[in-house]
Amino acid sequence: MSATFGKILVANRGEIACRVIRTCREMGIATVAVASEADLAAPHARLADRTVLLGPPPPDASYLRQDLIIAAALATGAEAVHPGYGFLAENAAFARACAQAGLVFIGPPPEVIASMGEKTAARRIMAAAGVPVVPGASLPPPGTGGALDAAAVRKAADAVGYPLLVKAAFGGGGKGMRLVEAGQDPVAAAEAAVREASGAFGDGTVYLERCLQRPRHVEFQIFADGHGRVVHLGERECSIQRRHQKIVEETPSTALDEGLRRRMGEAAVAAARAAGYVGAGTVEFLLTPAGEFYFLEMNTRLQVEHPVTEWVTGLDLVRAQILVAAGEPLPWSDADLAPRGHALECRLYAEDPQRGFLPSLGRLLRYREPAGPGVRVDAGVAEGDEITLHYDPMIAKLSVHAEDRAAAIARMRTALRDYVVLGITTNAAYLDAVLAHPAFAAGDTHTGFLQQHLPGEAVSGDAADETAALVAAALNEAVRGAAAEVAPRAAPTVPAIGRFRLKGLD
Repeated sequence: MSATFGKILVANRGEIACRVIRTCREMGIATVAVASEADLAAPHARLADRTVLLGPPPPDASYLRQDLIIAAALATGAEAVHPGYGFLAENAAFARACAQAGLVFIGPPPEVIASMGEKTAARRIMAAAGVPVVPGASLPPPGTGGALDAAAVRKAADAVGYPLLVKAAFGGGGKGMRLVEAGQDPVAAAEAAVREASGAFGDGTVYLERCLQRPRHVEFQIFADGHGRVVHLGERECSIQRRHQKIVEETPSTALDEGLRRRMGEAAVAAARAAGYVGAGTVEFLLTPAGEFYFLEMNTRLQVEHPVTEWVTGLDLVRAQILVAAGEPLPWSDADLAPRGHALECRLYAEDPQRGFLPSLGRLLRYREPAGPGVRVDAGVAEGDEITLHYDPMIAKLSVHAEDRAAAIARMRTALRDYVVLGITTNAAYLDAVLAHPAFAAGDTHTGFLQQHLPGEAVSGDAADETAALVAAALNEAVRGAAAEVAPRAAPTVPAIGRFRLKGLD
């Protein structure tokens, strides 16, 4: 296969960096990884052809240093930068800086990232394009110390109606968000959201949005090239969320019939056209029990949950991102986009559900991934790695594919039980409890599912027993077949070259 670029720098870490590097290998493209001091022995650093050491472990000293990443790309002769997701993936200034440095940013244009990243601007663009948006209202910018005009907040809240959400205009992931019920003070909630948004995103602008009751979170994967073609690759339902973070995703959604799927898909394509989109993106909707859907936001990057779309379509979305960024048309015909079967994804976190989902830190003494037909693991860790507080606690994504939903659920539950992680605690048993719940099996999902059905921190007895058995079996294996203690993997020796220390042969 001919390469569209000679070399690509992957400006990320963990499983998504490994994911991008593997596709680059298939395409004959050389890769450059970037790594903090804590990640020099990480899988993504070992997988790439060359690795650049950025700096100390904290992200603001390494993976968020735009200047160092761009300098690394130029020093190693990379022609393009793939941002993955998170870190700088939706940073318009970084995309612009790449272009100014003569590098291709593998993602949408900077102005699209900026307009879709500002939630109130995105709502205006969608409304003008005829895409339904959740009823809401903008608020004046906060003053000194995060103070808001109390009268303006109350007036806007009364117009939107209760319950409502206060949401950060420049953020996501539940940060800068507050629920306000009837009778509660919207001003106090809004000012609390302003403070949190300011700390998380550097901008305290917030807005109000009607809080829909028992909605599903349904998103559409869209793709656009630079030749005017825009398509969608079907939906993903992401309603199983804890603190506004998705933990289980699937496709197709049990809530969509063909008519609703067509209407939502058309709205997603219209949203992409209205934004002037190029590349891979996701249009997210809230879907009510009555079948009404509303634009929520647009993510201007590859999503964490993209493997479920790849399962049912058989397509490589990273490959398509690279081709489109190189100026080529989308590589699929309409016939290629027909989905097949059912796919599920679970996010495996290093966290303890029995202790309020606190991060579980330590060394992976034993790490064995499940395998078998229709089972895929996207991981950014290996046995011997250290799980620290510096980065997101997600250690892997486990996805499965089967002929129908029931078979996919059974396959996922088996894979979760086969996953061996010793040395830290994971949420595997909690995920199994979700999949085992009768309401999930029936497809009766919504964004409040976990609060309604699994409101506490405890895992069901059966799931806890299975986890205990798994740990016991892994410990027995470790005692019989390995040393009592697993040493950390040695970091590669990297010679200094200018301001960087590089590994590999170029």
